[in-house]
Amino acid sequence: MMLICGDENVEVSPEDADPTAWVTEMERRGVRLQGSRLRPVSDATTVRAHGDEVLLSDGPFAETKEQVGGFDIIECADLDEAIEIASKHPVAKFGSIELRPLWEE
Repeated sequence: MMLICGDENVEVSPEDADPTAWVTEMERRGVRLQGSRLRPVSDATTVRAHGDEVLLSDGPFAETKEQVGGFDIIECADLDEAIEIASKHPVAKFGSIELRPLWEE
């Protein structure tokens, strides 16, 4: 899984952040299985359960400079291919892409 991270307060031109060409290429290659943008962190709700008590808070789970703004599920032969794919995502130029394997069932 690719977690697409960036600072929501950083101004980026729409052209620099547009993933359309990346999505088209990765779907043509057959490596992108699914993906989506996420709503801003101001729309997030964090849920914690402690015993019988459910605690809710507005916002993301942690105070960080960068926020998860989207995700893509990719299927790659190995980590090297995943790195190559992530490095081509437009957000990698001004944010970061976290690669994390999914648990196999």
